[in-house]
Parts: sequence; C-alpha cells; structure tokens
Amino acid sequence: MSSLITARMQAAVGTRLAHQVSYPVSASDIRRWATAIYWPEPPPEKYLSSEESWLTAPEEMNPFAWAVLSSDAPPHAGDVPGHDPDRTEKIIGIEGPGLTKQLNGGLKIQYGAPMRVGDSITSERILSGYAEREGRLGRMLFTTMTDTWTNHDNKTVKRTELTLIRY
Repeated sequence: MSSLITARMQAAVGTRLAHQVSYPVSASDIRRWATAIYWPEPPPEKYLSSEESWLTAPEEMNPFAWAVLSSDAPPHAGDVPGHDPDRTEKIIGIEGPGLTKQLNGGLKIQYGAPMRVGDSITSERILSGYAEREGRLGRMLFTTMTDTWTNHDNKTVKRTELTLIRY
C-alpha cells in the first residue's frame, strides 16, 4: 500500500507554520481572564492582588486572544480556507495528500513558567510530524503541530501538541 506521506511532506517536518509576539501582559489582562474563567464564582484572591509583582496569569490565559504585537506566517497562509484538509501543506507551499475529511485527533498541553505582568510571549508553531495507519474508513493520516510559547527570558510557558486526523 502506498504512503499518504510524500517525500516533500516528510522534508517539511520542522517547518514553521506561524510566529506571533504578544503585547506585554498587564495586570488587567490577568484579572479579566481570571474573572472570565471562574465565572460565575469570583476568581481566587491570588488573581486580584493589588501587588502586581506577585500576579501570575491562569495557565489557560491566551495573550494572543485579542490582538498581537507582531505576527508572521508563511506566504500562502492567507490564501487557504481554514476548513481545507490540505491547509497545513498548502500554507507552506507544498502539495497535500488530497484527503477530504479531517477532525481533531487530540491536544496535549504542558505548562512551564507562569505568565507574569510585563511578560511578552512569543508563539512558534511548527509542523512536527506525520504518521499513518489503517482505519475503518481507510488510510488515515495523523498530522502533529507543536506550538511553543516562551517568555522574554526564553523560558517555556506552554507547549501544545495538536494532532489532526485526515482521511
């Protein structure tokens, strides 16, 4: 049986899919995010402290949720609809496997250093791998992307591994 993973796809593993830099995290960002995720209960007192040097953001906080300081993506990213199963390959300028269906195959998250007031967070998303196997509907392609967030001290804040299943 022939592979869904072409030589060009395999060679593209490690390619950057997106890069973003956040505005510095503010005390207000932390307080509002904590208020939102704990609603309707009040957030823990640690998120409401008036001593900003002690404030750390909830792990779930997304500093890219509203606006970003800078963002770049491969040149083809804006040309490809988000629902296209070949989007990952097309945005980096290679031919995809031509599959027609896709679904979320899972998410793994590792947290590291907490986000603090004044931190500027950098996100780097890469194509981290391909795998395939037979399923009830035929050959399935598993595509993994890793998004690593680091702070201005280059400490890892969060690493997310997303797997897409295409068939």
